[in-house]
Amino acid sequence: MLKSYVLSVIAVTVGSALVAVGFNLFLIPHHLLSGGVSGLAMIIGYFTKWNIAVMYFLLNVPILAWGWYILGRRFIVFSILSVASTTWMLGMIPAESVVTDAVLGSVFGGALAGVGIGITLRAGGSTGGFDIIGSILTRNRDFPLGSLLFVLNSVVVLSIGYLENWDLALYSMLSIFITGRIVDTIHIRHYKVTAFIVTNEPDRITERLLKIPRGVTVIKTRGAFTHGEKDMLMTVTSRYELADLKRIIKETDPKAFVNIVETVGVIGQFHRN
Repeated sequence: MLKSYVLSVIAVTVGSALVAVGFNLFLIPHHLLSGGVSGLAMIIGYFTKWNIAVMYFLLNVPILAWGWYILGRRFIVFSILSVASTTWMLGMIPAESVVTDAVLGSVFGGALAGVGIGITLRAGGSTGGFDIIGSILTRNRDFPLGSLLFVLNSVVVLSIGYLENWDLALYSMLSIFITGRIVDTIHIRHYKVTAFIVTNEPDRITERLLKIPRGVTVIKTRGAFTHGEKDMLMTVTSRYELADLKRIIKETDPKAFVNIVETVGVIGQFHRN
């Protein structure tokens, strides 16, 4: 547990660093937006000269408080760590462009932000803002988080086009689109797999799987060669949780035979939290 927690903290910190680098070295120098709450902070900073890092932190506080009561404490603790780390790194990294072309800035800034957000989500947290809002809305809906964030962020981008320059708005849309695609590639919670587990420890494995929580179906089987009877467990889970599933099986019954197949869709109740 401690090792897993430490690795998650490291992953969130690395993700925050990538987001901050994408913002300060590629997006902010060209007055581009990242979308969401960070985009709102950028708009405020561009037109008022207020500190973007401070605005990013202040705007996230009420959203983090909302998520605390809905998404669970572990998720929000890592999200607070992400927001705090990103805020600190935004203050430490000078906002100086490493490219002169705004298109390159939008592409690489969006890519770095997408990788950072995706890593943070995989680690069990978020970078705050619309990530938390999107996570709340996707708890009971089976569609990609990145696509939802793209729709939400589009509203923010329209404001920079109206207030300053439509070219910047289009560049920002490109950046946000790239961020969303990369988030969907890394954050794979909406992809499902079905695992068939032939084991000598069905009760112990079932008990641990139910704590994830995941439903388990027990199927009686008989080996064609040995004619021995065993219980086969069938469970559907997300690819995001596949590592936990493999760890549970390995710790409980290292000799278990496991067949994992991709699942096209799930009809009926499926716990997505």
